[in-house]
Amino acid sequence: QVQLVESGGGSVQAGGSLRLSCLASGSGYTFSGYYMGWFRQAPGKEREAVAAISPGGGRTYYADAGKGRFTISRDNAKNTVYLQMNSVRPEDTAMYYCAAPFQPRLTLVPDDYRYWGQGTHVTVSS
Repeated sequence: QVQLVESGGGSVQAGGSLRLSCLASGSGYTFSGYYMGWFRQAPGKEREAVAAISPGGGRTYYADAGKGRFTISRDNAKNTVYLQMNSVRPEDTAMYYCAAPFQPRLTLVPDDYRYWGQGTHVTVSS
């Protein structure tokens, strides 16, 4: 079982920045061997992909929601994956989740992910 705990969310003005963190733990879990992803969900909307990253951090994959302004990264020594959010906009307001997939692959498909955190909320004001 893998536990994922997001943090770093909060309120920020449009144009500002936030860095979200996801701390991973669990029995038999080797974080450095896992692909990871970030997703978000706004009230009344479907969950959408933001970005994904390979175990070593050398490969990244961005959905339209994450292209340009967001950067996914990881620190395997800290069992943590990050989402740097720059130039945020009101439409970025959502609950943000980190997740680990069933299979070792770089994917933006939510159904490919097995383990999910509880989410951290981001509110962007104008």
